[in-house]
Amino acid sequence: MANILIVDDEETFARNAAKFLEKGGHSVRVALTAADGLDVCAAFGPDLVVLDYRLPDMDGLMVIGRIRRLDPEVPILMITGHGSIELAVDAMKAGANDLLTKPVALGELRQRIGLLTERQRESSRLRYFEARERDAGQLESLVGDSTVMCELRERIRRIAGIEAREALPPVLIIGETGTGKELVARATHFCSERRDKPFVEVNCAALPANLLESELFGHERGAFTDARERKLGLLEAADGGSLFLDEIGEMDRALQAKLLKVIEDGRVRRLGAVQERQVNVRIVAATNQDLEDHIRQGLFRADLYFRLRVLQINVPPLRERVGDPLQLARHFLVEFGQRYRKSGLAFTPAAEAALVSHPWPGNVRELRNLVEQAVLFVSGASIGPADLLLPRSPEARPAELPTPGVVVPVDLRGSALERVEREMLVQALTQTGGNVSRAARELGISRDTLRYRMEKYGIGAATTGL
Repeated sequence: MANILIVDDEETFARNAAKFLEKGGHSVRVALTAADGLDVCAAFGPDLVVLDYRLPDMDGLMVIGRIRRLDPEVPILMITGHGSIELAVDAMKAGANDLLTKPVALGELRQRIGLLTERQRESSRLRYFEARERDAGQLESLVGDSTVMCELRERIRRIAGIEAREALPPVLIIGETGTGKELVARATHFCSERRDKPFVEVNCAALPANLLESELFGHERGAFTDARERKLGLLEAADGGSLFLDEIGEMDRALQAKLLKVIEDGRVRRLGAVQERQVNVRIVAATNQDLEDHIRQGLFRADLYFRLRVLQINVPPLRERVGDPLQLARHFLVEFGQRYRKSGLAFTPAAEAALVSHPWPGNVRELRNLVEQAVLFVSGASIGPADLLLPRSPEARPAELPTPGVVVPVDLRGSALERVEREMLVQALTQTGGNVSRAARELGISRDTLRYRMEKYGIGAATTGL
């Protein structure tokens, strides 16, 4: 329901309309003059204004201008007893969103108000998502202070700062799965002069070749069997902005030729159309594949590859980002702690050691998912190594707990993380003389969790006397 302000000098109509709308759940204020209406508007903050054209103290068009200075976005429904095309045009130019002619049926008034308020909600939601996209596309979203990440952000800044009279050269983003290529693509767009224009993305591996062509170029009605109406393609939808083609290595060769033509001359033709249309779109492509190898296999066009790589960005894998895994883990811990209403979460020193030691074959995506899972299932405020549920190497072999004072050799098999975690468990048990409860407290985990990890790594319970 909405807060509505009615500004009309016909008191009977204004009061009846207010009662009618209040029965529908709206909150309504009434003003009989323009001056009172502006005062109420400033204090009440309405979601919609119903405004009479002829008021005793001010022209309705002037009132619209005053309201717009108070609230540029509030919908205004103008009511007049002298409807004409000229007045309608003047009202729209002044900033009115709709026009009704007296006498006004209350049912129609309610319907128009419903349409305007719903349109306003959709507009607000759109602005919210656009703002969130812009925030997600800032360089700050690329978390990490390692040397390679600082170099990556600097390269993005330089590419984003390139200006041209005509279409900008394309950008090719290369990186392993899960490294954050989409974030890099967004930053390339939202840090550029095109930030207020569309950023459109499509995954080339998610659609068959014929559907991908229709998505990119659009089609005319009747172009093929299921083409019942005209459809705008993504290349046209991204006009003035950027089109992000993820997994470009999966694109069909025939479609690659059409994409190359768009890059070269900036013209697109919908399926079934005769005329071409000019577009100004920056192509940003990404892949985790070796495109040069694809060229040798005949899967990718060499001319398209060389055109795409005019500006190339290499996204480093997480294993090469010294110091970043722990920084990212803490960042995600705050993010998911807020999302799932679990404040005050922290990693134990053992968990942080595990995060540093893990090789992260799945890169940032693996780390992000692992931290989210830990936040969802942890019962206390501390997240230990066991809560991280890092994968166990199938080659890890069991071993018995050595006697106190004996130096523990590191098992050379299994992942680096598992070797570190196992050594920490054994050392904690050694230092506490095999007391599982004390060792669990030292490690910041529960007694049951420690028992589970002992069983996982084959640390013999017989030696502890349990």
